[in-house]
Amino acid sequence: MEHDPSEKTSQPNPPYFERLTIPWYWWLFGAVVAGLICYEITLAAVWGSWMIGAFVVVVAVIGVLLWSMGRGTVAVREGELWAGAAHLPLELIARTAVVPASAKSSAMGRQLDPAAFVYHKGWIKTMVAVVLDDPEDPTPYWMVSTRHPEKLLASIPAATTLG
Repeated sequence: MEHDPSEKTSQPNPPYFERLTIPWYWWLFGAVVAGLICYEITLAAVWGSWMIGAFVVVVAVIGVLLWSMGRGTVAVREGELWAGAAHLPLELIARTAVVPASAKSSAMGRQLDPAAFVYHKGWIKTMVAVVLDDPEDPTPYWMVSTRHPEKLLASIPAATTLG
């Protein structure tokens, strides 16, 4: 059965979920750092069974650090925009804009309002700006890191994109 593009469907916008993981090569760098630290331990001490425990601790600490850095999420679900643990009802969003990689430095620098909510992951190049329409909230807008700004904004039904 063919779909007529002129027909409008009343489907709600799809939910959105993105895990803001670290780049794969950070794990490689972490392994190199762990190896160097373990090598330094062998140079600085007499070999013993405690060294194996020290190696395990070093690798575990670096692994947990990298894992925790990549646990951030951005989602649109159940009528709310989620950035980490913070959430915002979609009906409070007045308009949105994509912040491309070329404008990120300016948007996060002098142009950034100190009252803005920022959910920033430095290894992600693009962001979205979400302007609020809530007179009771002193936060003028949210800046949220995302690898797929167009997909995120497509899941926010009431938002109008700034041009």
